[in-house]
Amino acid sequence: MSDIVWLNESHNLFPDVSQALTEPDGLLAAGGDLSSSRLLEAYRNGIFPWYEEDQPILWWSPDPRCVLYPDQLHISRSLKKTLRRSDYQITFDQAFISVMQHCAESRHDQGGTWITPDMLEAFEQLHALGVAHSVEVWHTESEQPQLVGGLYGIAMGSVFFGESMFSRRTDASKIALYKLSQELLAWNFTLIDCQVHSDHMESLGAITIERQQFVSHLEKYIDDPRQSHWNHKS
Repeated sequence: MSDIVWLNESHNLFPDVSQALTEPDGLLAAGGDLSSSRLLEAYRNGIFPWYEEDQPILWWSPDPRCVLYPDQLHISRSLKKTLRRSDYQITFDQAFISVMQHCAESRHDQGGTWITPDMLEAFEQLHALGVAHSVEVWHTESEQPQLVGGLYGIAMGSVFFGESMFSRRTDASKIALYKLSQELLAWNFTLIDCQVHSDHMESLGAITIERQQFVSHLEKYIDDPRQSHWNHKS
C-alpha cells in the first residue's frame, strides 16, 4: 500500500478522490481514525471506510459508483405479495445497534466482515448525533416481535449512504429497502448510495455512475436540510 496516502491523525483532510487507485478500485487512503468528524468529512466527499480487523483503516472512493434513485426501486411480484402481509411491522431508529450486529453476523457467515467492534462504536456515535439511522423489520406472529431484517446508513443533506442490510426471513431486507425508499421519496431525498456494484443491488434497480458525477451530486445536495425529517420518524 505504498502508493496510497497515509492520513495524519491530527486533522481530517483527505486527498482528492481523483487520486484513488484503479487497482484495487477506489482505494484512496489508509490510517487515521473513526472519529465522527473524520467519518462525516469522508462521506461528504464521497469516501467511506472498508477494512477487516487485521488491516489498518482503509478509505475508498470507487469509480464507477453504485447508486439507487429512490423512485427507481424494482419491486418484484413476490415482494409485492410479501408487502401485503400483515405479520410484519416496520420501524425506524428503534434498534440501531441490533441491526448493525445482525449485519455483522450476516457478513461473518459469508467469510468476513468490515463491521468491526470499532466500526460499531463509531456508528453508534453517529447515531447518537442523529446522522446514522436504521430501518427495522419485525415479524409479529409470535407474542414477542422478532427482528428479522433491516438496514442502516447515514443521512446527510438529501442523500442516504447505505451501509449494509440483513435478512432472517425471505425478502425482509427488501421490505426495509422498500420502506426506506418510500420515506425518502416523501422527504424528497435525491439518492441512495450503494457504494459498489453487486448483482443483487442491480436486480433492485441500482445503477452505476461515474465517480465525478456522484461527487458533483454530493456537492449540490449534501447540505440540503432534509435529513431533519428523520427526527420525526419513529
